[in-house]
Amino acid sequence: MDDDIAWALADVGPRLKRLRTQRGLSLSALCELTGISKSTLSRLEVGQRRPSLELLLPIARAYRIPLDELIGGEEVADPGIRPTPRRADGSVVLSLTRQPGPHHTFKTIIPPTRDTPDLCTHSGYEWLYVISGRLRLVIAKRDLILDPGEAAEFDTQLPHWFGSTGEGPVEVLNILGAQGERIHLRVRADE
Repeated sequence: MDDDIAWALADVGPRLKRLRTQRGLSLSALCELTGISKSTLSRLEVGQRRPSLELLLPIARAYRIPLDELIGGEEVADPGIRPTPRRADGSVVLSLTRQPGPHHTFKTIIPPTRDTPDLCTHSGYEWLYVISGRLRLVIAKRDLILDPGEAAEFDTQLPHWFGSTGEGPVEVLNILGAQGERIHLRVRADE
């Protein structure tokens, strides 16, 4: 085997482990994303398993990166994110996070017609930052209005809903995170 090829293959394992830990993923989580067993992933990372296209392609897809980044492409990856808009509950949602990990960031454009609370619950934490418009945020029994530049943080296990005040569309930056991971953001103090 060519020395350059052997060197490149030997460097794949540490690169795979570094990518996984940088994204805050466990071997179990990567196993779920790729369909590759935990033992195979572990052996790849420590160099006990030779990397193959059948193994590297699902990993590259899970990380949403080009294959050459896994096998030693020296170029810096394109940092640009070109989100594809999708519709959810009448809103337009743009994912601003490329890799899976403990947090996911979205920009949401809420139409003025989404103004009737329909509370829901789920595990995790959510952070909201109002870019433009006026956001109505209902958390349990609290009913808040957030203006541009204001932010909120809340446990999504509490019944919650957010939408427009009905005055116009609202643009919001959303960050969804795992339970217990908190960022200190301030909400307007008039409530």
